[in-house]
Amino acid sequence: MNILLSTGGWVGVIAAAVVLSALLTFGISYFFLALKSKNAAKNADQIVKEAKVRAEHLVKNAEIDAKQVILNARQQADNEIRQRKGELAGEEQKLAIREQTIDARDSALLEKENNLDRKAEQLNQSIESYKKKQADLDQKIDDILAELEKVAGMSTQEAHDEIMARVESKMSMEIAAYIKNAEDEAKETAEAKAVDLLTMACQRYAQDVTSERTVSVVALPSDEMKGRIIGREGRNIRVLEQELGVDLVIDDTPEAITVSCFDPIRREVARRTLEYLVKDGRIQPGRIEEVAAKCKKEVAESTQKYGEEACFKLGLPRINKELVSYIGRLHYRTSYGQNGLEHSMEVAYLTGIMAGELGLDVNLARRAGLLHDIGKSVDFELEGSHVELGAQLAKKYGEPEVVINSIESHHGDVPARFVISYLVAAADTLSAARPGARSETLETYVKRIEQLETLAKGFDGVQQAYAMQSGREIRVMVMPEKISDAQSVLLAQQMREKIEKEMTYPGQIKVSVIREYRAIETAK
Repeated sequence: MNILLSTGGWVGVIAAAVVLSALLTFGISYFFLALKSKNAAKNADQIVKEAKVRAEHLVKNAEIDAKQVILNARQQADNEIRQRKGELAGEEQKLAIREQTIDARDSALLEKENNLDRKAEQLNQSIESYKKKQADLDQKIDDILAELEKVAGMSTQEAHDEIMARVESKMSMEIAAYIKNAEDEAKETAEAKAVDLLTMACQRYAQDVTSERTVSVVALPSDEMKGRIIGREGRNIRVLEQELGVDLVIDDTPEAITVSCFDPIRREVARRTLEYLVKDGRIQPGRIEEVAAKCKKEVAESTQKYGEEACFKLGLPRINKELVSYIGRLHYRTSYGQNGLEHSMEVAYLTGIMAGELGLDVNLARRAGLLHDIGKSVDFELEGSHVELGAQLAKKYGEPEVVINSIESHHGDVPARFVISYLVAAADTLSAARPGARSETLETYVKRIEQLETLAKGFDGVQQAYAMQSGREIRVMVMPEKISDAQSVLLAQQMREKIEKEMTYPGQIKVSVIREYRAIETAK
């Protein structure tokens, strides 16, 4: 029991101690909290006071800054107002000056208008006076003419016709003399230069001459080969003609067979085929077709090769490949015995030489000269003249306008529009007209000579006409009592124009009009 009491007493003591310590702790904490609250209140008051001081300073500074900004803005506005007033004053001064100028112009225009009115009035008065004088003059002229008709015994129309006839006769003589003088003056300058150019071109280039052919002759080792070419019942020759598109003429000509065809390409293929078959000895339909196909391919390759060689020799790059093939086909084309490709190259060389002397584009001139007859490579298989076909080919393959115009104008079908076009025409004439360049049948030659002489004799006052130098000159003898020296010049021009219009001829024809007056007396 005592033990339990002692134990309970200790518990109560401990509990009392705990309560006491808690009270003590609370009291100390409360004391410190009160002390902190008092210090915080003091600090808060101090902060509020400082904030009020700072706010007062900020307000004062803001007021000062605002006053300064207002002052600056007012000064800037004043400056702008003064500047605007100055500009307005300047504009007002300009407007005043302009108004004064306009007023002065109005005064001047008004004065001019008044002057014009006065002059118009004076002019009207002058016109009325002139009309009156003109009427008086017409009346006087009519009176004089009536009096002259009475005196002369001729009407006014008869007198007019007589005067016009005399004036026409006199003027025709003066015009003829003027033309002659102008021609002489032009010849002194132009003819010498042209002769020099053409002579130099001829001296610097020459070509061999070929003979014209519409047939090809194939040599045979013996006449026995003719029978093998004909074949049994004509089987071989029918296959040959059908495959090659030519006519084979087998006649009494010893050891020879003639290939006839207007197309030079087919004729060349036929010639090569026959030579190959004769050399090979195997002549039968199957072999004929095989050899013909091979020769067609060879000719096609050779035309391309000839075209490329021509372009290379002339130094002409960048020509369409298909157009180069057409150029090569000219190798198998002849005109009046002149090889087409050689003639085109000759014209190209001559045109280039003359263009170089005149300071023109030599390569362009050679290009135009080479292609001027390109239409002859297809004129045997297409409708149209070689000029039209050549121009179509040039346009198709994008050739320059100078080249197209040179093709169209080298025979006078279209007017020449470029200097090079004239040079191509001159070179073409020179190449065709030089001695030996072309051959001509006797019948054609005789007809051309007769036509030339007949044309010259058809002019009034012509006594006799003679064709000279193989038709390259016509000498005309005129009657001196009908044709004067001045009229001889006009007659030569008229003959030249008629020859150019009505005749077709290679090269050029010189017209020489000769007037000779002889006074003969006999001493007895």
